[in-house]
Amino acid sequence: MRFWLLVCLCVASSHAAAGLFSDGDARKQIQQLEARVAKLEQALASAEQDKEQNIRSMLDLQMQMEALNTELRKLHGQNEELVHHLQDAEKRQKDFYVDLDTRLRRVEAGNGASPAAASSGRADGTRDVSADPLNENRAFEAAYSLYKAEKYQNAAAAFRNFLNNYPQSVHEANVHYWMGNAFFLEKECKSSMDSYQSLVGKYPDHPRVAEAMLNIASCQLSLKSKTAAKKTLKQIISRFPGSDASEKAKKRLAAIK
Repeated sequence: MRFWLLVCLCVASSHAAAGLFSDGDARKQIQQLEARVAKLEQALASAEQDKEQNIRSMLDLQMQMEALNTELRKLHGQNEELVHHLQDAEKRQKDFYVDLDTRLRRVEAGNGASPAAASSGRADGTRDVSADPLNENRAFEAAYSLYKAEKYQNAAAAFRNFLNNYPQSVHEANVHYWMGNAFFLEKECKSSMDSYQSLVGKYPDHPRVAEAMLNIASCQLSLKSKTAAKKTLKQIISRFPGSDASEKAKKRLAAIK
C-alpha cells in the first residue's frame, strides 16, 4: 500500500509540473503575441501618418496645379487680346495705305483743282484743317479709341465731326466703316446704312466693303426689307466669289424665307 501510494504521489507531482510548464509556455506566447500586436499597431500608426502626409502633399499639388491652370488661362486670354489688337492694328495699317494709295491715284488723275487749292486741301483755295496730318491722325485715333471703349454713340459723333473737319482725309473710308459699325451696334440701322453705303459708293475697292455690305443686308432685314437684303447678298456673292463674305452671304440668303 505504501508503495502504491508513493507511486500515485509521484504521478500527481509529474502532472502538476507538466501543468506549470504549460502555463509558462502560454504566458510566453501571449507576451510574444502582444509584442507583435504592438509592432503592428506602431506600423499601422506610421502608415496612417504617411497616408495623411501623402494626402496633404497631393492636396497641395492639386492646389498648385489649379493655380497654374488659372494663371495659364489668364495668360491665354491676354495673348488672345494681344493677337486681336495686333490683327486690328495690321488691318488699320493696311486700310491706311489703301486709302492713301486711292487718294494719290485720284490726285494723279486730276480733279480740276488748282495747285494752290491742292496745297490747301479744298477746291475753293481756302485753308483746310486737314493740311495738318498730325492733328488729323490724333482726331482719328481719338474717335477710334471711343469705339474700342464701346462708347458707340460718342464714337459715331466723333467720326462725324472728323468728316466735317477733314473732308479730304486719307482716313475717310475707314471713318465711314467704323462709324457704320458704331451705328450698327447701337441698332441705328438707317444711319448705319448711310455710312456703309458711303464707303461702298466712294471706295468700292476698299478691303472692308464686303463686311460693310453684309451689315447693310442685316440692316435691311431688320427694317423688313427682304427684297433689298436679298439683292445686297446676291451682289456680295457676285462681287466677292470664294471669299468668307460670299460664303456668309450664301448662308444668309438661304435662310431668308
